[in-house]
Amino acid sequence: MVGMDAFTDRLNPDMYVVTATAGDERAGCLVGFASQCSIRPVRFVVWLSKVNRTYEVACAADFLAVHLLTREQQELAALFGGETGHQVDKFARAAWAPGHGGAHVLQDACAWFVGRIEQKTDAGDHVGFVLDPVQYGEREETDGSPLLRLADAVSIEPGHPVG
Repeated sequence: MVGMDAFTDRLNPDMYVVTATAGDERAGCLVGFASQCSIRPVRFVVWLSKVNRTYEVACAADFLAVHLLTREQQELAALFGGETGHQVDKFARAAWAPGHGGAHVLQDACAWFVGRIEQKTDAGDHVGFVLDPVQYGEREETDGSPLLRLADAVSIEPGHPVG
């Protein structure tokens, strides 16, 4: 390993499905760059690739929905990580319900929140969307299954290259 790879290759972050809705447009993608970024007030940041359809829709959106999946939800992860919204309507193949501000909330996610976009930060090939959580939920029959992590999703061929 050379350079930052010596550090980043050891990471195994949680994976999230982020959905964006603006007008009649909807999109969603699997992301690994996301984290709580403030305690008071609570804020969460998700980083979206500039080549991704979700980024395009998110730029016009007021709210994003962020979803946690379990390791057993490989099919849903592959839909949102391995297909591109430029070619496929992912929501036609996933159960969803309307959330705050018109957000699309995936009904099969073990937990989720909708956040108002408070700030955008351009950091190169990704843009960070800082979110103020305004609505939350979880699936009632959640059984405590481990969350989907990067190592669980590494076999998913991305719908778009990074850059």
